[in-house]
Amino acid sequence: MVATALTIAGSDSGGGAGIQADLKTFSALGVYGASVITAVTAQNTCAVTDVHAIPNAIVAAQIKAVLGDIRVDCIKIGMLGDASLIETVAGALTEYHGPIVLDPVMVAKSGARLLPDTARAALIAHLVPRADLLTPNLPEAAALLGVAEAQDDAEMQAQGSLLRQMGAKAVLMKGGHAQGETCTDWLMADEVIRLDAPRISTRNTHGTGCTLSSAIAAQLAKGLTLPKAVSAAHGWLHHAILAADTLEIGQGHGPVHHFHEVWT
Repeated sequence: MVATALTIAGSDSGGGAGIQADLKTFSALGVYGASVITAVTAQNTCAVTDVHAIPNAIVAAQIKAVLGDIRVDCIKIGMLGDASLIETVAGALTEYHGPIVLDPVMVAKSGARLLPDTARAALIAHLVPRADLLTPNLPEAAALLGVAEAQDDAEMQAQGSLLRQMGAKAVLMKGGHAQGETCTDWLMADEVIRLDAPRISTRNTHGTGCTLSSAIAAQLAKGLTLPKAVSAAHGWLHHAILAADTLEIGQGHGPVHHFHEVWT
């Protein structure tokens, strides 16, 4: 049977992030993707100009419809607009017992706020404890903890440990917002794993967070262990970023090349 994954996230009209990036990633990695749309954004490579939230009841109905019919091997959760939606999604997943990858989407690449500060407590209370893997970037980790952004490897590991104490089984601290020639991520789980990659000089990194979390979800759906899933997704994303400039999409932060292994 083909592996299956479900993404619960917002729609990006520009196609580089959100639901669109997740489904492209699932397909590129040989996984059947289903989707639950939580919001529709008017968005391109330069800015998010408007956001329309999908009613909570419709979000819950989408989840019920998918889980009531399709075997879902892994769920990735992305953009959730407010506290009430977070509670709705958590409630709709009560009977789901497979792995969950939670990407705490808070700020778009353009700088637009996608999750109000008032929703932080709901995320921590209702979804972080459900996460088999939490995948914050440095600003998101700091926002969840209410502290300053980590400035070095030691602080990244310390913040990852604190996030695990909130209930997440594992945390991937992403170093894309840090400085230096090497981009370092830290997988804080039962075993601490360092993942390094040369930092790529490109402006085309729109959707990297969505893409990485959905790539991990795809690998988990295929049965890989968490360390192997994270490592495989990390390497695959690095090549998707390397190929991003060949797309020449938009005038701002263009998308990564999800199908770099298929076409150029």
